[in-house]
Amino acid sequence: MSAVNETLIRDVVADVLARLGGVPAAAKAAPPQAAKADCGCNGKGLAASPGARGKFGVFADANEACAAAHESFLQLQKGGIAARVKIVEIVKAMAEANAEVWGKLELDETKIGRLDHKIEKLKIIKLVPGVEWLRPDARSGDHGITLEEYTPFGVVGAVTPSTHSIPTLSGNIVNICAAGNAVVFNPHPSAARCAAVAVRAYNEAIFRETGIENIATIIEKPSMESFNTMCKHEAVRILLVTGGPGVVKAAMQTGKRAICAGPGNPPVYVDDTACMKRAAKAIIQGASYDNNLLCIGEKEIFALESIADKLMEQMSLNGAVKLTNAQLDALTKAAFTITPGQGGGCGHAAVNKDFIGKDPIVLARAAGVNIPAGTQLLFAETGADHPFVVEEQMMPFVPITRVRNLEEGVARALEAEHGYKHTSIIHSHDLEALTAMGRSLDTTLFIKNGPCMAGLGLGGEGYLSFSIATPTGEGVSNPRTFTRVRRCVLVDNLRIY
Repeated sequence: MSAVNETLIRDVVADVLARLGGVPAAAKAAPPQAAKADCGCNGKGLAASPGARGKFGVFADANEACAAAHESFLQLQKGGIAARVKIVEIVKAMAEANAEVWGKLELDETKIGRLDHKIEKLKIIKLVPGVEWLRPDARSGDHGITLEEYTPFGVVGAVTPSTHSIPTLSGNIVNICAAGNAVVFNPHPSAARCAAVAVRAYNEAIFRETGIENIATIIEKPSMESFNTMCKHEAVRILLVTGGPGVVKAAMQTGKRAICAGPGNPPVYVDDTACMKRAAKAIIQGASYDNNLLCIGEKEIFALESIADKLMEQMSLNGAVKLTNAQLDALTKAAFTITPGQGGGCGHAAVNKDFIGKDPIVLARAAGVNIPAGTQLLFAETGADHPFVVEEQMMPFVPITRVRNLEEGVARALEAEHGYKHTSIIHSHDLEALTAMGRSLDTTLFIKNGPCMAGLGLGGEGYLSFSIATPTGEGVSNPRTFTRVRRCVLVDNLRIY
């Protein structure tokens, strides 16, 4: 990697970590020791040193974490498909069994989101696809037989977010190990301790069942240096980054292939052919989930002006609370730091991280309003250039903007989505409207007449993943995402007709 690229990565990651508020203290308990399965080295000095063994995945040193993961990858190769299946079974079972404990642990550390949804996100890890997705493709013809198979890269270097730390990590392990790889995690600093607890527990159980000790390793004190070290380590063949634009940019500058699950600001368009009650319920369900931390969550609504009042009425009837203009102004001042633009422009709004993922009552207090217990979501009518529309704010609040027609609605949605190509949602029974929005926004997920999570197989058809690779185009990740396609050709022979 060139000095210029390394400097760029260092600057970008330093900025990201600075905005995240630094690195929390790591858990002080020493990881348990265990007997080690014997494994050789590939002759390139990639095997873990004796001091790096027996830690069940948790490492202080990034080089040791990468080397240990490589050693485990070699063990997994020897274990074959059966070992992959066993690892997937263990992770899915443990995520569900420990959902309540780990959900609370994550919430206590990050202080964002909702406990019931933290728990639920771990219980649904069982829906993430595994080894069954890796079916080979065979072709037979006059000149012999060709077999194409999905084979592993080796070690995947992964970055996980604070918004869904243990669920993302768990789902990544399922996909990555089902594909035959090992993985090294450089977690978000604000969610590193809970992630380390889960990694240690997974590795202990996997070691007991398979003899493989460090199939998923983690750097217990993640930093700019550990990120760079992970990216440069020769054992790490491919990167998986789930996070904001800064860390995505850094990963794409490493010179290695990067699968990047980047930011989203999903717009919703509602027209006069939709069922207002169904649309309102879906918007509330999606936008309130884990206090709107989901990257796929409904962030702003564009409603045809002829039905906007009906939609807001149904939202109020179904448990959301509408803010007045004065209350909206108070909340906006608290939730954003606005830097005026030059020449009287609208300037830039930065989200106040103290409000990200907080409960509706916290936002209501800032707005100066009392809300009923159990309120899921706040909303208000705004203009299209309001900070709550423009920014991916990740709070249990949605702005609603009136539009005159389909063309304006799609144009506003396209502008608000910022070209992330992540997620867009429509409530309409008009086939022309469905087609126009889908083609114009060109998002990875396009949900019609349902809440956002329907796009990940939760209430809709499909499958679950917590890493949706939009900037790099892989889409909803699955085991095949982490494989190479290899072709084996036998000429003329082995034919049975």
